[in-house]
Parts: sequence; C-alpha cells; structure tokens
Amino acid sequence: MDDADLAVKHEERAEARERSRRMLAKPAKPSATNCVECDEVISQARRDAVAGVELCAECKAFEERRAKR
Repeated sequence: MDDADLAVKHEERAEARERSRRMLAKPAKPSATNCVECDEVISQARRDAVAGVELCAECKAFEERRAKR
C-alpha cells in the first residue's frame, strides 16, 4: 500500500467518523427555567451558555463532586 492509498483510507475513515457524529448528535431540548433538583431559577446567562440545561450552577457542582467519589 503506497502513500496515496493510505491517504484515501485515512480520508474515508474521517468521513465515516463525521457521518457517525452527525447522526448521533441530538438537538438539545429547551433549557429549563427552574432547576429540576431544587426549583431555584436558572439564570438567563446559564441558560444561554448551556443548551438544554436542567440544573442550577450549585446543583451541577454538587452532582460533579458526587460523581468524583
């Protein structure tokens, strides 16, 4: 197999990965206005920054700390 064949194979794999990524990507659901855990209002800035957000910053931080254990 020469360099041209390797380049074509590499490009085919890259295209297949990109197709898979696009197929698996799901559109984000609308962000919640209130946290699903504590019912506090989620700031507009957070809702704009994180598509489909459901947790306020405090609950998200708590969830991440708990996951590290």
